[in-house]
Amino acid sequence: MTDPEIVTITTYDEAKDAYRQKELRQALYDAGEVIMADVIVNLHGDEHRSRRRLENRLFRRDRMEDYEKRRFPAVIEATILPHVEAGGCELVKLSHQLMMNLAATTAGVDRPLGTPEETFHLYGYLMTFIEGATLAHYTGDKAAKAAEVAAQLEAFDAEFLLPSIERRRTALQQAAAGEIDESAVPVDVLTTLLRNEDDLLLPHETIRRETAFYLLAGAHTSATAFVRTLHRIFSWIGDHPDDEAAIRTDPIVVQRCMHESIRLEPSSPVAMRWALADVALRSGTEIPEGAKVVIDLTSVNRDPSVFGDDAGDFNPFRQLPDGVSPWGLSFGSGMHACIGQDLAGGLPFEEGDDLDAHLHGLVPVAVQWMVNHGARPDPVSPPQMDTTTARPYWGTYPVLFG
Repeated sequence: MTDPEIVTITTYDEAKDAYRQKELRQALYDAGEVIMADVIVNLHGDEHRSRRRLENRLFRRDRMEDYEKRRFPAVIEATILPHVEAGGCELVKLSHQLMMNLAATTAGVDRPLGTPEETFHLYGYLMTFIEGATLAHYTGDKAAKAAEVAAQLEAFDAEFLLPSIERRRTALQQAAAGEIDESAVPVDVLTTLLRNEDDLLLPHETIRRETAFYLLAGAHTSATAFVRTLHRIFSWIGDHPDDEAAIRTDPIVVQRCMHESIRLEPSSPVAMRWALADVALRSGTEIPEGAKVVIDLTSVNRDPSVFGDDAGDFNPFRQLPDGVSPWGLSFGSGMHACIGQDLAGGLPFEEGDDLDAHLHGLVPVAVQWMVNHGARPDPVSPPQMDTTTARPYWGTYPVLFG
């Protein structure tokens, strides 16, 4: 069997055009099928549209406002305040715990005990699931890791998922019988799947993977952006001390810092697609059937024709052309645009917008909280990169408060 032809895209306009092509199917997670085989991000065509149409309802503006303005502030305080009182923390672990607390609510994973021990235990599952999703970049024994992920999925199922399913089935039955009000039924991914499992022909294994995917995706990408944004802010303040006051007091500046951070460092440095048929891009690039398309997001998001001659530099005050998102194409575009992008990063602030009603995004809100409490790098314990993956993740990032 011959290796497929690889077509690499490095410019913004070509990447945006490629994302629109219906004959290009997701290819990024082929190696991680143990947890990603039939989750929403890997579906294509009618199957993808049907699942997306259902799950989009969970990300309406009123739902995002509820998370950002009512639920998340309490989660932030409960998760981070003990570390503030202790004088410091390690950001990578903290960020995943923080974002997992909210992602579990979105996914539909109950934690009935509500104890720190239960949270840390679920966090252990989460980190294993992340390794499964990014298995292509794992630097160790991939087969052994895939077997570990499969075993952990089974354990997660028995310990967390099956009890969560039972609670939701009971609530759905009670609501159908008029015993409880519909408003008492949880609103989350798991409930949505259970309501529609017959129409979608969803086996239990698919429901398990989809719920685990929302847990890991909601926590991991936001946690990664949280740490990277703080790192960029620390560096920016070091070089531009006059901007420190604005970063501490202006949430729009912090949001712009987050958008600029993920433009330069997308959660995945590349996107990949398989060509199901011959595809011709508007630029003239020809993609033959069977080819693998590699969208180099690091290059795409630093395209000087779009982002300027200093496109490789971090600048939260960057001026952009009309129609260009401040995060570039880090959230994707077209049919597979990230379903939770507005929840994580909010909406770009436009002149005349109501600041109080504005959606800042969960990551900027959490970053603002850290900055307001004087978070700064630990001078005697510098951050270290994660050596277990080829992806550019921080492994540890100690900070102090005050």
